[in-house]
Amino acid sequence: MSAATSLVSQGQDLLARDAGLLWHPYASLDAGARYAVTGASGVRLTLEDASGSHEVIDGMGSWWSMVHGYRNPVLDAAAHAQIDSFSHVMFGGLTHAPAVELAERLVAMAPGELAHVFLADSGSISVEVSLKVVLQYQHARGHSGKQRFAALRGGYHGDTFAAMGVCDPVDGMHAAFSRPGAEQLFLPRPPAARLTEEGSWEFDVVEFAAWETESRALAAAHAPELAGIIAEPVLQGAGGMYAYAPAALRVLREIADAHDLLLVLDEIATGFGRTGKLFASEWAGVVPDVMCVGKALTGGYLSLAAMLCTPKVAGALDGAHGNGSALLHGPTFMGNPLACAVANASLELLTGGGNPRAADAPWSGQVSALYAGLREALAPAAVLPCVKDVRVLGGVGVIQLHEQVRVAEVTAAAVRHGAWVRPFRDLVYVMPPYTSGAEEIRLLGAALVAAVDHVHGP
Repeated sequence: MSAATSLVSQGQDLLARDAGLLWHPYASLDAGARYAVTGASGVRLTLEDASGSHEVIDGMGSWWSMVHGYRNPVLDAAAHAQIDSFSHVMFGGLTHAPAVELAERLVAMAPGELAHVFLADSGSISVEVSLKVVLQYQHARGHSGKQRFAALRGGYHGDTFAAMGVCDPVDGMHAAFSRPGAEQLFLPRPPAARLTEEGSWEFDVVEFAAWETESRALAAAHAPELAGIIAEPVLQGAGGMYAYAPAALRVLREIADAHDLLLVLDEIATGFGRTGKLFASEWAGVVPDVMCVGKALTGGYLSLAAMLCTPKVAGALDGAHGNGSALLHGPTFMGNPLACAVANASLELLTGGGNPRAADAPWSGQVSALYAGLREALAPAAVLPCVKDVRVLGGVGVIQLHEQVRVAEVTAAAVRHGAWVRPFRDLVYVMPPYTSGAEEIRLLGAALVAAVDHVHGP
């Protein structure tokens, strides 16, 4: 049996064993997996199914996290080195170099005075911790009646219960659940905006003025009950790859300041350069009181996230009741040394060891190239009758249809054309690794356009 035949057999065996055994994200138990992964290198995956082997460009970047590609030698070396030292130790009462170094790096990269770090297991957990910190902050200041959050319609912040509570209650992925905890306040979604080639943002100013008026009025009416505001800055991911004007963040900042609320910005998907700024909040020049990061933090190698906050927030907890108040969260794998070591290597690759906001920072050139490449590669989709919109922001490319995507068919067609994508709703979108080359982006775009045309065309 040849090596290629052996891999196909292995893939088919995995698919058969998986069926009815494992749940997959947002799927029924009997949905199973469509492909088995038998290899990954650079920006490509080797997939196996009943029809054989497929080498595809990973348009999803492993759900937006694998920014440096698979089997990256720098990240591999960091993982091996840490395993040779120690892979885990409890963080309660102990510390270690990878965690301290990572916290220092994050503080140096973060906007404004985000000076304190809580290391969490995942993005959802960093949101849970952020919400908890906001409530503890208000309680410490004698505002125990402030128990609710204002969030944006269209928002998504994770799948754990407190995070679910601030996701869109109607159009989000958790509408089947009764709302956990306090009933939150939902502000209208800001009007859609588009970044022009000249670098300015286009949006309907009349619609924006109406949004601002309504949002300010809602927040003012409920201010005595509100503890904070949470939002994905500039780009709502699971809410439809929906971009809105950075000016909306400035309005949210003003609302928070006017009513003694904390502003939480969820940069889990948008952080570390994905939108064309190091952090998406920088499009507006806004600094949050609390910020969540994750996904690209470890370059997609291991699950790790973080919550950062300002001295104002940390100081309120520390001064509570005159003797300090514990931040009431402590995961078993908090500050995992292996994940922290890889995260340090990932951030070093992003910044090149220099100023992360410099024009020559590696991530900046990579994302600029992605932006230009995706604009060119996806442009042919705009003339297809089935396509409603084509848009690109930083390293995010979107083809929006007039109807719901026939997901299984588009996925299979894209694989046949050499690309892995996971469409949802009416969107076929990509967030490829930053290390994708010009030819790979061209092939990725061609595969998406061909798949959409094949399945949804005339």
